[in-house]
Amino acid sequence: PEIKKFVAWDYVVFAALFLVCASIGVFFAVKERKKKTSKEFLVGGKQMTCGPIAFSLTSSFMSAVTVLGTPSEVYRYGASFVLFFLSYALVIIFTAELFLPVFYRSGITSTYEYLELRFNKIVRLAATLIYILQTILYTGIVVYAPSLALNQVTGFDLWGSVVATGIVCTFYCTLGGLKAVVWTDAFQMTVMVVGFVTVLIRGTTLNGGSTKVWEDAYEGSRLNIFDFDVDPLRRHTFWTIVIGGTFTWLGLYGVNQSTIQRCISCKSEKHAKLALYLNLLGLWTVLVCAVFCGLVMYSHYKSCDPWTADFISAPDQLMPYFVMDIFSSMPGVPGLFVACAFSGTLSTVAASINALATVTFEDLVKKGFPNLSEKMSTWISKGLCMLYGVLCTSMAAAASLLGGVVQASLSIHGMCGGPMLGLFTLGIVFPCANWKGAVGGLLAGITLAFWAGTGSFIYPAPPTKSIPLQLSTLNCTLANSTEALTTLLLSLLSPLHRPLLADTWYSLSYLYFSTIGCLGCAIVGLLISFITGPSKGEDIPPVLIKPVCNLFCFWSERLKAFLWCGVRHDSQEVDFEKNLPKVTANKTGTDDTFKNNINKENKRQFPGYNPEENSYTN
Repeated sequence: PEIKKFVAWDYVVFAALFLVCASIGVFFAVKERKKKTSKEFLVGGKQMTCGPIAFSLTSSFMSAVTVLGTPSEVYRYGASFVLFFLSYALVIIFTAELFLPVFYRSGITSTYEYLELRFNKIVRLAATLIYILQTILYTGIVVYAPSLALNQVTGFDLWGSVVATGIVCTFYCTLGGLKAVVWTDAFQMTVMVVGFVTVLIRGTTLNGGSTKVWEDAYEGSRLNIFDFDVDPLRRHTFWTIVIGGTFTWLGLYGVNQSTIQRCISCKSEKHAKLALYLNLLGLWTVLVCAVFCGLVMYSHYKSCDPWTADFISAPDQLMPYFVMDIFSSMPGVPGLFVACAFSGTLSTVAASINALATVTFEDLVKKGFPNLSEKMSTWISKGLCMLYGVLCTSMAAAASLLGGVVQASLSIHGMCGGPMLGLFTLGIVFPCANWKGAVGGLLAGITLAFWAGTGSFIYPAPPTKSIPLQLSTLNCTLANSTEALTTLLLSLLSPLHRPLLADTWYSLSYLYFSTIGCLGCAIVGLLISFITGPSKGEDIPPVLIKPVCNLFCFWSERLKAFLWCGVRHDSQEVDFEKNLPKVTANKTGTDDTFKNNINKENKRQFPGYNPEENSYTN
């Protein structure tokens, strides 16, 4: 069946969304003209409240990848994807209780500043470079995904929409800084949920109500959610999703510059934690919507699957195809949906560009030229936004080679985010880790994760492990049957040249890349630290360590103090803000001038600090 293309109304709705986004950037640029510091531009001046930040977090992690990828994932593999709601919960708890307090209290703008305070400059530099690589790669996928889907279904030009996305994001990031990003995100989150709900309602009514959809899903065995098989090679089981998913998303949430930057821009630590917990509700909402969309889509196409029938060229195009299909009689609505997919992209890309600019500025530019004037700094921040905008857009071209969107993006996050997570865990949880261990561990983790990841891109897992469920093309007017031929060719080619590791190590579920990277990094890091002589706890400011052991040995003060490895947590309760500069100045011979400067700078930059509440008041 010839699918409808966009009509005039759709273009109107779509353009309206783009305009609103751009105008938010302009609005903040005009409103904040007076406050021209680079601090304001990059961290929103530590004045944000929890509401908009929560919205912003949700919408930028629920990018087009979720809007387009998850429904087609559920359509092909069944609803086990819904188990991610457990991993999300674990991730948010760990982030809010373990990572966030440390970052918030040590008064930093870039998470990698923490690494320097805790280890040294080398570790910070290594981590920064890996982060920049990860974000550019990921942002490429995020720009490419919606453009691909749109191009196929709506006849938008593919590279046209890639370039448009890049330009708009760079534009409103360069103009408005963090505040613009956060408020645009809040607006886009609403657009996304509205888009999902419209599709759900219309799809359900067309397919004979929710019970009918449920029955169809059950008959198509799309509802076998709890699969407690421990085999790590199976793509999605309960364990891969809960364990692997938690590690993958922790790398994305707990230690990622984009998240932490937003949480740090809250008024107080309480607001930051609240923002994270509110954001969990948002994540759940979007996840449930996406899974249900997948089931409705299955019910709609159960006897004629457009992907195997060759009406579309990639499974990620299922969702837009479905939308054009069910809303063909209602002009304007497909426009809304496309706007919804695109708004996800815009928010993610803008946030990434903003975070990249912050990190580059704080970690590379400021190190090279410490004495920049404020005006110059702001201009450099803007220039960096432009540069990264261009880079990410050009990465989209490379993303066209990577296959399924959800899998590609989570694999990249796993491969880079896992080792980073391991690195921060070394710093925050284990006082005995030293900088040699940190560097060694990071290299080991990266090597392991990239080895497994690249291997699985080159030699995909045997289909017995990833088991896509049955799809039928019974009632289709088939385009043409090139089907049988391709499958035959594939089956002939697959047994050739598979190395020994191909069916074990390279076939690991893509969700475990992060786990491998993180554990590899932590274990190697601890080993190297112990071999080269662990660092003395007395030298480490207590603010930089989270005493996790207090949870497990609350009964014995002596055991606690022993596990603190000499870090003075007991002195911390008295007044840890005044404590940080003192400890840093007296205890460390190296770098103390730099740390003193940081602390003086922090005291200078945030007037209105209230030590009792650990918060900043206006």
